Amino acid sequence: MDDEYMSLEEEEDNCYPSEFDDHDQMCSNAEESDLQHSREPTSQYQWNVDKLFSVYTDQGKDVLFSRAGLTVFDPSLVNTKRKKKEKTRKRKKEKKTRKRKKEEKTRKRKKEEKTRKRKKELKTRKRKKTKKTMKCDICMEEDLSKYAMTRMECGHRFCNDCWKEHFTVRINEDNNMVKWCPSTPHCGNAIRNIKDDGDVDEVECSCGLQFCFSCLSESHSPCSCLMWKLWKKKCEDESETVNWMTVNTKLCPKCSKPIQKRDGCNHMTCKCGQHFCWLCGQATGRDHSYSSIAGHSCGRYKEEKVRQLERAQRDLDRYTHYHYRYKAHIDSLKLEDKLKKSILKKAVLNSETKDQKVFKEYSWIIDAVNRLFRSRRILSYSYPFVFYMFGKELFKDDMSDEERNIKKNLFEDQQQQLEGNVERLSKILEEPFDEYDHEKVVEMMRHLTNLTAVVDNLCKEMYECIENELLGPLISGIHNIAPYRSKGIEQAAEFSASSACGSS
Repeated sequence: MDDEYMSLEEEEDNCYPSEFDDHDQMCSNAEESDLQHSREPTSQYQWNVDKLFSVYTDQGKDVLFSRAGLTVFDPSLVNTKRKKKEKTRKRKKEKKTRKRKKEEKTRKRKKEEKTRKRKKELKTRKRKKTKKTMKCDICMEEDLSKYAMTRMECGHRFCNDCWKEHFTVRINEDNNMVKWCPSTPHCGNAIRNIKDDGDVDEVECSCGLQFCFSCLSESHSPCSCLMWKLWKKKCEDESETVNWMTVNTKLCPKCSKPIQKRDGCNHMTCKCGQHFCWLCGQATGRDHSYSSIAGHSCGRYKEEKVRQLERAQRDLDRYTHYHYRYKAHIDSLKLEDKLKKSILKKAVLNSETKDQKVFKEYSWIIDAVNRLFRSRRILSYSYPFVFYMFGKELFKDDMSDEERNIKKNLFEDQQQQLEGNVERLSKILEEPFDEYDHEKVVEMMRHLTNLTAVVDNLCKEMYECIENELLGPLISGIHNIAPYRSKGIEQAAEFSASSACGSS
């Protein structure tokens, strides 16, 4: 029996490998974990390999293993869970790190805010500790800061409000001696006129503004104050516009709107529907030809109407002539302000890069620039002077027509000579002297020096003509002008606090 059992066991042992060999392909594709537990399924099916293989192929290894009481082990699931746990731990760690950084940043910001606040408090306490208040000896107001006080050279201190009131009273007491500078915005300077001779004078404030001390307008010599006032008004209002409309338009006899004729016949039609004659301005009918209007005749000569039109045309032409030249020189003056900066830059560059004496001492070109500015300003204001001096607005009965023409020709000759030399002076100053050699710069210096003297002399002669030949013989003394100064308008002395204290 034992022998039979042994022989059967040996037979089974011999068959098992042979059966497994028949199914090498299946066993090679099975997972390693399945092979480790292969004995349990074979025991379940009483070592019937064909039946086991049939269940495996038809129902799958999950059914085969479950019937044998085994659990399928999937390493990928373990790896996935491990990765998920690692990812979760990493995310928690990052979150904790971010939270810790945020808390550190918040603590740092609070610390900085606390430091700034402490510094501000210390600064405030220090400022309060070092701040000194003052007392005004006039209004007796206390706790005034040093910025609200003004100290004189003698040592007295008063508040700015009291000073302002003091200056206002002093200026109102003697309006001819002390005046506020008319600068805009106001510089706050009061100007004292040292000369008490009643003559018109021009001054320059320390802020740089040049103005007439009499009328507080901009410097306008050789115009008198009244001439300049009338000229400004004429340029600003619509007086010359009215003259132009009188000459170039006709009023509609129905709606009174001005109508301008550009071409066509003399029959006009207004927008309101009214028909009228261009020659006489009277209402007409609609029927007309190119040469006549039906039922209308205006062939009669109307002398007064013609004289009125001729006078308006003459006044308009005269004003346009002088205003054009005045405006041209004012514009040139503005452009030459830029030229002045360019010339100074060239002169400084020459003095730094060249060794000759003519380059080091460039006062000759500065004098020429200043002469150009002064003469250009005088020349520009000379045209309003001529407009009123030889017109009939102010001096109609002071000169005969013959005398007026003689004096007008004399003055305009001087004006033209000055204008020509001023333009030559401006042209020479525009030359690129920074590129010239020594000989050419010396020649330019000689030319500018001579021309500057000529322009200065012409300005003197013009003022002498105005004072002696034109305004001097007049009975009226309201047209005084500021005298000519070769070195320019004198800078006025400020009405300072120390002088006020000494004179009070």
